[in-house]
Amino acid sequence: MSISMAAANSLDQHALEVARGERFEFGKNWSNFLNVVNEDRVAQAVASLKKLLGVESLAGSSFLDVGSGSGLFSLAAHRLGARVRSFDYDGSSVACTTEMRRRYASAGADWTIDQGSVLDRAFLSTLGKYDYVYSWGVLHHTGSMWAALENVVDLVAPGGTLAIAIYNDQGVWSKRWTAIKRFYCSGPVGKAVVCAAYIPAVMVRQFAADVFWLRNPIARYAQYGRERGMSMFYDWFDWLGGYPFEVAKPEDIFHFGKRHSLDLTNMTTAGGSVGCNEFVFRRARSGAARR
Repeated sequence: MSISMAAANSLDQHALEVARGERFEFGKNWSNFLNVVNEDRVAQAVASLKKLLGVESLAGSSFLDVGSGSGLFSLAAHRLGARVRSFDYDGSSVACTTEMRRRYASAGADWTIDQGSVLDRAFLSTLGKYDYVYSWGVLHHTGSMWAALENVVDLVAPGGTLAIAIYNDQGVWSKRWTAIKRFYCSGPVGKAVVCAAYIPAVMVRQFAADVFWLRNPIARYAQYGRERGMSMFYDWFDWLGGYPFEVAKPEDIFHFGKRHSLDLTNMTTAGGSVGCNEFVFRRARSGAARR
């Protein structure tokens, strides 16, 4: 199968960045996650997307998944009736999204999958504009978050919706996590040390909290999956290795949207934690962006 020049360039650049310890291989983690995907997780993802966007259906709409990862939310958009286009910088993520489509999409699905970078404006110029542009937990891993944000705005059609999730800025702790993630990606030793220190500590802390609050740990784990259809176990590795890593305060993203004539229609913050703040913006049907 032949691939485009843009895809080939992305593949080469991605491999080089991984080899230099500058990037986490999200696609390999998503490939492992694919082993636990089932119809229940797909249904949870569909429900999550409906809640985030405030819709019951995407029928007749176009949906662009920027940094599709596992392809789970591209699939959710497809199940809701959208014409879907997905792309990712990581070749393994592209393969995972393609396999998700093969396993779970309807025959003849109107769903296109590409490899490309959200920082490659030449590639983006070939995509057109979309009613819904979705990029959950992606743009802060590009190495140039604000440029990536500028680029996705240009992909939103007049009257369209932009849905993004960006890591919460925790000041000095965010800087410490950046160093930890860089160490994790530096090689096998870094990965082993970080995992050996972090995962047992989290398990002990969560167990202690469950005992203190009289919580059922199985129910807590199940609730985590119901929120977006994701897996706590694979999300641990995504969090630990997620480098490059950038953050933003909620007000920074709000003001960014305002400068681009985007109206904030939904926001869920991480409550001061290390998680992602979610933002849903609606673009005006006419009028130039305020730069």
